[in-house]
Amino acid sequence: MTGLELAEAYYRAVGQPMVAAELGAAARRVAVGLAGPGSECFGFDDLLSRDHDWGPGFCLWLDDDDYARYGEPLQQAYRQLPTTFGGFGPRIVSDGEEGRVGVARIKTFYHTYTGLAHPPQSLHDWLQLSEQALGLATNGRVFSDSHGLFSHWRKVLLEQCPDDVRLHKIASRCMTVAQSGQYNYQRCLQRGEVFAAQAAENQFCRDAMELLFLLNRRYPPFYKWLHHACRQLPLGGDALYGLVAGLLKAVTVDGKQQISEQICRLLVAELQRQQLTDSHSDFLAEHAASVHGRISDGRLRSRFVLAR
Repeated sequence: MTGLELAEAYYRAVGQPMVAAELGAAARRVAVGLAGPGSECFGFDDLLSRDHDWGPGFCLWLDDDDYARYGEPLQQAYRQLPTTFGGFGPRIVSDGEEGRVGVARIKTFYHTYTGLAHPPQSLHDWLQLSEQALGLATNGRVFSDSHGLFSHWRKVLLEQCPDDVRLHKIASRCMTVAQSGQYNYQRCLQRGEVFAAQAAENQFCRDAMELLFLLNRRYPPFYKWLHHACRQLPLGGDALYGLVAGLLKAVTVDGKQQISEQICRLLVAELQRQQLTDSHSDFLAEHAASVHGRISDGRLRSRFVLAR
């Protein structure tokens, strides 16, 4: 059983009756689910994941007024729920991670990952948002949300990123992929700078995968799960997953160079398929300029392409 499956089963069996008994008609004002940090929220948990911050538990999210009225008694009732369920538990909580489950403010949850007190509204708001943080804010699963406020935030973050912001980020990744993998890697090797070469290779792989996430209109997880999650992308994910693995396992410079060129060709093909570039070059820096030129907002279009 995965962590998300366990969380939902636990909520349906013991959490939902508790919330109904505690709040009565106001129970419909609570959003319930599991999202945020932790491999189980991404659906990537395995047996190794169960030694910390894993086990029966779920989140209850309230707006500010409801939190002031119901937050503390609801949290007390949550603490009285069984600590084991379905043969799992009790949940082992790491120091500093106590707030992953239980009662929380909706605004606090999203502010943690966006720094905003409201869903992003302007280009400036969107440009400040980390894609990895957005992944944490929108992963997991919502089990119940009749009130709709929690899901409204989630819908905005998942579906309403402005095209100009997406284009700007795609152009930036095109440039960094070109710099790290198509330019600096070889030069570092020629100088005998093995640490810099390894750093360039790692940066190339990371930015290539993050670029493919952008092309799939999805948010990437942090580095620990980035390669794993890449395989699930419908547009080129499985192919890039295999190429990155092959690149990291290759032992010769020529072998690495051939695979890195395959990775770049895959990315260029997807950029062209989505009609985001007019360039026919193999060098992704030239595609960065073509993508960036499609930005409609003049101030953002004049911004340096490497600025994320």
